[in-house]
Amino acid sequence: MNKIKEIRLFLFDMDGTLYLGDRLYDFTKELLATIRENGGKYMFMTNNSSKSVADYIKKLDKLGIKSNYDDFITSSQATAYYLKKHHNNTTLYVCGTESLKEELASNGFKTTENLDETDLIVMGFDTELTFKKLHDVSKLLLTRPNIPYIATNPDYVCPTEFGSVPDCGSVCDMLYNVSGRRPIFIGKPEPLMPILAMDKAGYTKKETAVIGDRIYTDIKSGINAGVTTILVMSGETTKEILDASNEKPDYVMDSAEEILKILKTK
Repeated sequence: MNKIKEIRLFLFDMDGTLYLGDRLYDFTKELLATIRENGGKYMFMTNNSSKSVADYIKKLDKLGIKSNYDDFITSSQATAYYLKKHHNNTTLYVCGTESLKEELASNGFKTTENLDETDLIVMGFDTELTFKKLHDVSKLLLTRPNIPYIATNPDYVCPTEFGSVPDCGSVCDMLYNVSGRRPIFIGKPEPLMPILAMDKAGYTKKETAVIGDRIYTDIKSGINAGVTTILVMSGETTKEILDASNEKPDYVMDSAEEILKILKTK
């Protein structure tokens, strides 16, 4: 556990790790404050593309946590980065929330509902999903088999206070049943988000840890990026899931409160 005391950059998944739905875990405020008091830095790294960074700042503020734009690495931001690098100056059909559209528009991309104008499909965690969007994406995939097809994240479910709801990966599976096509996924478990966070904050792999409640996204992303990984059992992952997984985290904890206890140990 001494290795955790050497970590300077903590990349936290949010839902299931620091809070659940609209309920902040009791230890979260003290944990974040302790990291800063010890001279470290934390960032919030989320696959949830249904909210913009501005939305997350408002959500955390309601939960009693002050934050700013530089505290976040989101799959929406990573998607915009990827699109700029590989598909700049394209017009996007976005099967996602208005917040995701605004995030992409703020990065210079035009979005459209006109299929004839569409150069590329972007799928997100769409809490505003309609059948028309599913119809439009199905039509694009079937009538234009070479159209680029990108998804913000592969998560099958999003945790809630009562269990889970379908996330982006589940909708992409539904569209696979229609078209036989899979998108290129951008967010965790790909290493891009931790890499962007390290570049942004100026820390090395040895100084960085990814903390999250999912093996197939959070932990695998950290493994792929070559940083320390900490799985917390306060969200989606069960002991059965952990035992069956080929990917093993460096540390397993009941919750991120154990990080707080380690950091406060002299």
